[in-house]
Amino acid sequence: MSVLFNINDIPVGLDQPFFVMTGPCVIESRDLCLEIADRLVDLRESTGVKFIFKASFDKANRTSIHSFRGPGLEKGLRILKDLREHTGLSVMTDVHEPSQAAPCGEAVDLLQIPAFLCRQTDLLAACAETGKPVSVKKGQFVSPAEMANVVGKLQESGTKKILLCERGSFFGYNRLVNDMGAIADMQSLGYPVIFDATHSTQMPGGLGNSSAGAREKAPILAKAAVAAGANALFIEIHPRPDEALCDSACMMPLEWVEDTVKKCRDIFSLIRS
Repeated sequence: MSVLFNINDIPVGLDQPFFVMTGPCVIESRDLCLEIADRLVDLRESTGVKFIFKASFDKANRTSIHSFRGPGLEKGLRILKDLREHTGLSVMTDVHEPSQAAPCGEAVDLLQIPAFLCRQTDLLAACAETGKPVSVKKGQFVSPAEMANVVGKLQESGTKKILLCERGSFFGYNRLVNDMGAIADMQSLGYPVIFDATHSTQMPGGLGNSSAGAREKAPILAKAAVAAGANALFIEIHPRPDEALCDSACMMPLEWVEDTVKKCRDIFSLIRS
């Protein structure tokens, strides 16, 4: 095994070191993003783990038309660029439409395809054509084996800088479950697999006009996924989750992050030894 590609100072490959993608679900304000990012800089030192800051400039798939979506493309990308310059952290964001790929590719280090859009060929192609690494969340309605088609679309569009993300599968209405075997199934496609510990606790549409969740289960699922061989974690965090403007029910409190990351780091080291 070897390094498939780098996200700045983070080597990415099936046998490369553990890292974490984390941040608030959506950009609520520049100050909030900086508060979280500054804490991640401290955690990078205390844990020895490298972090990628994640936040969305727009959440186009909110349950209700009245839900907060974010500051929009121009302002959101400007905040992410400022944050990267201020902290030195790599940054990532969601891309919902093909027209957003090019400007996002110029502003961030990693593009993420949301789960509901993982089959959108034009979106995948546009992100691949930027030359930036692309992380694709497996749709809740897609089997691990079907992600071979996603990989094929990205490769045919000119990139092998690919990450795949497990975030749970539908189990009836308003419920997700995790098949930890999906991690190895997707790794067999040749690319690292990220585990989304917070969205995996989500109960889609569970509150009627928004999603419910069980954030207390996120650390449990994170440890289980790393033990099952996940290459990295995706965790949405907030200093005051109950006040968060998006996914508040499943967002992990910022104060939980250090303990969760240290335990997952140690599990990762144990199974790789």
